[in-house]
Amino acid sequence: MDFPAPSPLADAQAVPIRLAVVDDHALFRKGIGQLLSMYPDIRVVAEAASGAEGIEAVLTHRPDVALVDLHMKGLDGISVVRALQAAGSPTRLVMLTVSDSSFDVMEALKAGASGYLLKDMEPDEFYLKLRQVAAGGTVLSAEVGGLLAKPQPTTPESIDAGWASLTAREQETLELVSKGASNKIVARSLGIAESTVKVHVKHVLQKLNLRNRFEAAVWLRELREEGKSATRPSP
Repeated sequence: MDFPAPSPLADAQAVPIRLAVVDDHALFRKGIGQLLSMYPDIRVVAEAASGAEGIEAVLTHRPDVALVDLHMKGLDGISVVRALQAAGSPTRLVMLTVSDSSFDVMEALKAGASGYLLKDMEPDEFYLKLRQVAAGGTVLSAEVGGLLAKPQPTTPESIDAGWASLTAREQETLELVSKGASNKIVARSLGIAESTVKVHVKHVLQKLNLRNRFEAAVWLRELREEGKSATRPSP
């Protein structure tokens, strides 16, 4: 088997990073190990094939950074992050996934993840992100970084007025979008065309002065946190 040549970014004198990989796909775990072998300052000290195994591996080996897959059979990645945070683990936890859903990004960071990276990253960019997170930073793939733009400040009055300004169908669309549903899933759930869903989403964002689906999810959470009323959706 041919192994990759050493990367010009690799620094043999840098403080080594001890890494754990938690993913239920064996080929991916082995591929990550082979990829990172070209960086002398990265050392994979543990692998786990499930969420439960991942928790045990991190608590046992205490790596500097753990890469955790988002969608795994049994215990998912976000549950793993929550469990390790509750256990007081000092390991920096990074979601490594194919999902660029704004809902998944928000939930991972809320759970305590120190990063959210997509599996299609270039190797050298991936390496730099690992060094950044090991040094205490929070890392995001460029494709998902824009989803975290801070929403405009809101007041209870403006939130109530915003909800009332939406049609019943737009309210239903917002409910589904805030849960991370794609346009196709929203269309199937509501029995309407996908093109109609796009129009509803556009109108929702315009009426509420929001920029993307992530802000829409945050906005709806704020609505629910303000309390219940006849004009508000049930949790």
